[in-house]
Amino acid sequence: MEISKIDLFIMTQGHYFEGYHIRQIREELAYVEDAAWLTIEAISFKEPSAIQIVSMIGGVLGIDRFLIGDTGIGIGKLLTCGGFGIWAIIDYFLIESDTKRKNMEKLMAYL
Repeated sequence: MEISKIDLFIMTQGHYFEGYHIRQIREELAYVEDAAWLTIEAISFKEPSAIQIVSMIGGVLGIDRFLIGDTGIGIGKLLTCGGFGIWAIIDYFLIESDTKRKNMEKLMAYL
């Protein structure tokens, strides 16, 4: 039994996305031409668990938000010391799903 490119992508890259994104990714990848696969396979996604660790260590300074590309929120957290700590605590619980959402946006920009 041969594994398709789509299934291989889902198996190797699926942890970068929310579970409910997988169906949409599978549908979008079904229409990708063979020449575009090299570009799609070369996309580097942010590791959600690594960003969460960064959030624990440097979340008060907004480093986690800078890493995923939310520069405005990162500046806000930096200037307010993580919203006086409250924003940093809330982000500790939200940053993993936000990272997966940003990864999905990055993939959709290439499709």
